[in-house]
Amino acid sequence: MGKFVVLGLGNFGTYLAKSLSEVGKEVIAVDRNKERVQKAQEFCSYALVGDATDKSILESIGVEKGDTVMVSLGDNISASVLVTLYLKDLDVQNVQVKIISEDHGRVLEKIGATEVIFPERDLAKKVAQTLSSPNVIDYLPLTGEYDIAEIAPPKDFIGKTLAELRLRNKYNISILAVRGLVPESITMNPGGSFTVKDSDILIALGKPDDIENIKG
Repeated sequence: MGKFVVLGLGNFGTYLAKSLSEVGKEVIAVDRNKERVQKAQEFCSYALVGDATDKSILESIGVEKGDTVMVSLGDNISASVLVTLYLKDLDVQNVQVKIISEDHGRVLEKIGATEVIFPERDLAKKVAQTLSSPNVIDYLPLTGEYDIAEIAPPKDFIGKTLAELRLRNKYNISILAVRGLVPESITMNPGGSFTVKDSDILIALGKPDDIENIKG
């Protein structure tokens, strides 16, 4: 995916637009605040002063041609609902919406949002997982009951093969990849004969409780 549309340039929308631009993505941004738009013009492909709840604005920027449209309209629940409806009318395939509550998210999912993002909840969950399992280096909550985590292997993992560790049987987790730090490398879908080193990072898929059971 290379083209993104960000509707709303509050803190979240601005950081998102800038981050996408920094990794080489084409970003179109819309906000009613002229100063925010002027700042976004420094890093966005195109930034427009306009009201995202105006369907003609969405049509004028060719919003349906974006790979992903991110709706980030702060606390304005009614506006995010209306914009999401317009985006579905315009046949936008991937509509991501920043929400402020669980109920807000339920409403948006019912009217067709592809995914809802609750930054405070998602960050709190990530921090809690990291704090409760010191060897969990990074944590990505997925939609549904499974998560992906980067795990520093506990001492009793070192020098053993994945077959010997039997992680799927003992912990109900799967190793998607192993990231080597010395030397830097990545091994995708490692086989049972892969031997874990103390300089390896395990990239694991599993339920949060099962990931938490791996203690450093």
